[in-house]
Amino acid sequence: MTFAFRTATLPLRMLLRIWGNRFLIVQLIRTELSSRYRASFFGVLWTLINPLVMMLIYTLVFGGVFQAKTPMSHRAATGPADFGVFLFTGLIVFSFFSEVISRSPQLILSNVNYVKKVVFPLEVLSVVAVGAALVQAAMNMVVLLAFAVILYGVPSATALLLPLVWLALIPMVLGVSWFLASVGVYLRDTSQVIGFIITFMMFLGPLFYPVSAMPEEFRWLIMLNPLTYPIEASRDVLLYGNPLDPAAFLMFGAISGAVMLLGWVWFHRTRKGFADVL
Repeated sequence: MTFAFRTATLPLRMLLRIWGNRFLIVQLIRTELSSRYRASFFGVLWTLINPLVMMLIYTLVFGGVFQAKTPMSHRAATGPADFGVFLFTGLIVFSFFSEVISRSPQLILSNVNYVKKVVFPLEVLSVVAVGAALVQAAMNMVVLLAFAVILYGVPSATALLLPLVWLALIPMVLGVSWFLASVGVYLRDTSQVIGFIITFMMFLGPLFYPVSAMPEEFRWLIMLNPLTYPIEASRDVLLYGNPLDPAAFLMFGAISGAVMLLGWVWFHRTRKGFADVL
């Protein structure tokens, strides 16, 4: 009975612990963002300059030089800019995921001093990584929306559903981050392996092409990519004016929530050995 009760209340206890450390998390996110651009001339403005420059590069290279096409035939013809918007929409999701995941194996290793502090909640390091990446994703989204409005006018009302896609994505990324942060302490090669996995996910995913472009006999491979749904759903609500599929959204949200809970449990079961290994 006690085990069943603890299992049933696990999500609530997890959220309460994160909420209880919200001020620490916000402060660490601010420190993380300011440290990235501390010695630069433009400072935090780089969070806006970087996506703007990248958006222009993607438009020029893929849309102009390679003449890449997109399934946006319902839009007014805008030339090479179409593929830039198409690609950047997916890239925002992928960049958010890859930034957090690539950093996660080193989160504990690069903060050994926190491990020695019994009262420090080590799990917030993953939350901080997700929060910092989310700020950059928000800046990227501002640039994307600006381009979309200039090229196509005011987006469809379905664009208001975009935050729901991200609310379903964030728990999965957080859960994977907790898992990798723990594994990285015991297996120091984790970072190198993650680099290969991220590259694999980039090409075997709907980043440079829609799912419909993949031959049907191989389409199941792309559907195994956990970023396929959020990338396609983001394009649906923002670019194509399509509503979210309730069944697909609920399934992805359930899987994402389960990954977060499993990552939390794994992290807390394994953190007892961090000090011995480090």
